[in-house]
Amino acid sequence: MVYGPAQQEQKSDFLAELVRICSKDSLPILIGGDFNIIRRPEDNNNNNFHDRWPFLFNACIDTLNLREVELSGRKFTWANRLQNETFERLDRVLFCTVLESKFPHTTLHALTREISDHTPLLLNTNNSSSSYQPQFKFELGWLTREGFCDLVHEVWDSTIANGSPLERWQAKIRRLCQYLRGWAKNISGNYKKEKQILLISWMS
Repeated sequence: MVYGPAQQEQKSDFLAELVRICSKDSLPILIGGDFNIIRRPEDNNNNNFHDRWPFLFNACIDTLNLREVELSGRKFTWANRLQNETFERLDRVLFCTVLESKFPHTTLHALTREISDHTPLLLNTNNSSSSYQPQFKFELGWLTREGFCDLVHEVWDSTIANGSPLERWQAKIRRLCQYLRGWAKNISGNYKKEKQILLISWMS
């Protein structure tokens, strides 16, 4: 998952890091997010098109031999919410030809935009044989649990990761989500046991 810089002076470093990370990884590539760069003139609703960054972005995509998953449901993914609104296609998903051949029916669908100025996108491989991985959901009630913030700090600080700041952040956030899934299941199980004990006690 990527978040490209909006500042012009940082786009070159972002694209260079993107190429470096994807080039050194021998695993199949699937990368998506807000790249903050359009690819073609029709990716916005006005005539404000400068070809420097789109040219370099497209060159990176070609160099890495990536393909873009076609978007359905909406043409643009971002709006500036001003009186004279600007719409742009800044969010996209790219994957390598290996994944393209393995999941030929992959689709990308635009969902309803409610809070953010970006449109959430749903990627579906349409592969019935693939195992379902539940989406990670943060529960606000966790914040009321005693020691929860200390637990998050401990897991975050104990996760050792190498590479660029983006790679280290991704490794830490993956580890934290993995840990909290298990922690939440354990908490949920204990809560159910406590509830059963109280119910049995009340009925007897």
